[in-house]
Amino acid sequence: MFVMSPHASLAVPHTFNIGDNDFLLDGQRFQIRCGEMHFARVPREYWRHRLQLCKAMGLNTVCAYLFWNFHEWEKGQYNWSGQADAAEFCKIAQEEGLWVILRPGPYACAEWEMGGFPWWLLKKDGMKLRTRDPDYLAASRAWLKEVGRELGPMQVTKGGPILLVQVENEYGFYGSDAEYMRQMRQATIDAGFNVPLFACNPPQTLRNGLVKELFQVVNFGSNPEAGFKALREVQSKGPLMCGEFYPGWFDTWGFPHHLGKTAQYLQDLEYMLLHNASFSIYMAHGGTSFGMWGGADRPFKPDTSSYDYDAPVSEAGWIGDKFKLTRELFSKHLLPGEKLPEPPPSNPVIAIPKFELTQSAGLFDNLPQPISDKTPRNMEAYDQGRGCILYRTTIPAGPAAKLDAQSAHDFAWVYLDEKQIGIMDRRSQKCSVSLPARTAPARLDILVEAMGRVNFGPEMHDRKGLQSPVNLTVADGKKVELEQWQIFRLPLDEPMLASLKWHEDKPNGPAFWRGTFDVKHPDDTFLDLSNWGKGVLWVNGHCLARYWNIGPTQTAYLPGPWLKAGSNEIVILGLVGPQEPVMVGLDKPVLDHLRPELDFSHSNKPKGKLLLNGLSATYSGTFAEGSKAQEVHFPQTAKGRQFCIETLNAYDGKEFAAIAELDIFGADGKPIPHTTWTIAYVDSQESQKEDGSALNAINGQLADYWHTEWSSASPPHPHHLIIDLGTSADIGGFRYTPRASEGGGRIKDYRIYVGDKLADQGQ
Repeated sequence: MFVMSPHASLAVPHTFNIGDNDFLLDGQRFQIRCGEMHFARVPREYWRHRLQLCKAMGLNTVCAYLFWNFHEWEKGQYNWSGQADAAEFCKIAQEEGLWVILRPGPYACAEWEMGGFPWWLLKKDGMKLRTRDPDYLAASRAWLKEVGRELGPMQVTKGGPILLVQVENEYGFYGSDAEYMRQMRQATIDAGFNVPLFACNPPQTLRNGLVKELFQVVNFGSNPEAGFKALREVQSKGPLMCGEFYPGWFDTWGFPHHLGKTAQYLQDLEYMLLHNASFSIYMAHGGTSFGMWGGADRPFKPDTSSYDYDAPVSEAGWIGDKFKLTRELFSKHLLPGEKLPEPPPSNPVIAIPKFELTQSAGLFDNLPQPISDKTPRNMEAYDQGRGCILYRTTIPAGPAAKLDAQSAHDFAWVYLDEKQIGIMDRRSQKCSVSLPARTAPARLDILVEAMGRVNFGPEMHDRKGLQSPVNLTVADGKKVELEQWQIFRLPLDEPMLASLKWHEDKPNGPAFWRGTFDVKHPDDTFLDLSNWGKGVLWVNGHCLARYWNIGPTQTAYLPGPWLKAGSNEIVILGLVGPQEPVMVGLDKPVLDHLRPELDFSHSNKPKGKLLLNGLSATYSGTFAEGSKAQEVHFPQTAKGRQFCIETLNAYDGKEFAAIAELDIFGADGKPIPHTTWTIAYVDSQESQKEDGSALNAINGQLADYWHTEWSSASPPHPHHLIIDLGTSADIGGFRYTPRASEGGGRIKDYRIYVGDKLADQGQ
């Protein structure tokens, strides 16, 4: 019987095949117990520690994503060293007795900046990602060829640990072009991969873009029986496998911290173990989206830097009940010859006493040479990938007016003669600001912060910055387009930080702050940012995290290896705040403290009132019972900007309503992109004990859902959820996806309304 040596040599090749019922490693049955761990989200110095934890938990395989942009941030400049040394990660995994499943993209998702795509793909107008666009295909093939050069030698067929390689990722959520998937498969083969290739999708989209030459696995967060039934409908034989099994979920700014349901997680794991199914726990260890690598959920819901995920191994490598219970379960289902090692101890943690940041550098005092342009364009047009960008022009004297832009991605602070007068906020599609009357010409500055690009759906074509036209509208309705701009690129990179001019005084407006702190032993800590507002921070040159005091994350994980005994330097960009320029280091993270009162321009519950009185329903119906997605096509199209679903009751007879996803079809029967969607109105959403935000119903993720209040109140039916599409459209129907997990809220009877103004959103 095959037993893998904990120090297997690359010189000894193995065979790995897909049989009619089992995976076969050197001809023997091999049930894959895999867990996801992203080396980009874990300090290189801790890779071995975290992999040892994975092994001790009972995993025999680790899943490794490659984020294309992490290795090729600038076109043609590849980085496989240091934190990006994927081959070293695979080597350490092999040394620790773990096999590897490789997920090279080109698309990843993973709540990572632009789903792993490099920003420079967006420099070309009209670029169509994840299609047969020739420029996109050429870039993707070049990337996969580079991956093959770097990691091809790590395949099991050459003595390495890589058993399987994924082609694309959950493409069925995005499109249905099987030829595109065939070309991605061929590009992966051409790159030199000769181990089995596979594709993954959730149950509802397994048929979209289905290619029989690819082994299929299914992704789900609960109900493995239903998931595998859907898989068998498209793949009648071969081992069953769940490609992503969710023990928790990721967090987004301004919404409750997610905790998984451990009892259900263990029950579903046991079902898979007993039914000879393989799986990958997403995530076994989440880690941290250090720096500015965190992405954004669709339509635009930025992700926190913490990627703790409520995984069995915490963000900082700690273990608790979920780890211990998983290990206990796995120990009952080991393959012949397997024995679980003891988990390594957690790394030491320190607290850092309060210290002050005494130096500052005002952002407006540290601008680079500008670029002149007639009208503002997006950040990518100025060859900039991330950070902030400042647009400046002069506006004439005149009466009060409204300033509006076509778009502002993502937050824009508007200043007149360096005095802040308003904020544009992409979350609510708010791209206008009221300007006061001016007795003399005034300097207009629009400072735009780019958060992570959307990592899911067509919204990934997420160009940052300001988009023209930018107009002034006066009381009589006359519009004047503003022209002759200066653009200042602020990429927040090392050269920019090195050029800052520091002072000992308190600045006005957005600024960088600098200070030092001493530690005796460079161990892990958690910097408390609750006193600060919004921005980015660096420690000893490491870009640590984005921060935002609205929560739920209030700390930034600082790994001990990035500190040094003695003096350490910290630099913080404060776009909002701070209350005081002071900082402490805690010995525990704060991941679950929401402070909505500190949000500068947005409330998670849309304001306004319902305007349905006197309106006739566009459509009335009854959903089928169960968890399957259901499509409804109207007898005739209805025109409107807003779409309302009114729930009348639920199948369990209780007062709750829940929706995993709503897709709205155009007159052609195809889904309308969510790009400009917002929630115009929701009468109830749970925001205390779980993230039941209405935005979950339009974010494309089927594992989360809108859920009406249940922790402190239980308002009765009818419930109303109104989506604003951003522009009027011909609507031919919709698709309703119930929550997949067990629980209340699956809707029975409902009414649909379509119109231009079904709710007054107020101000």
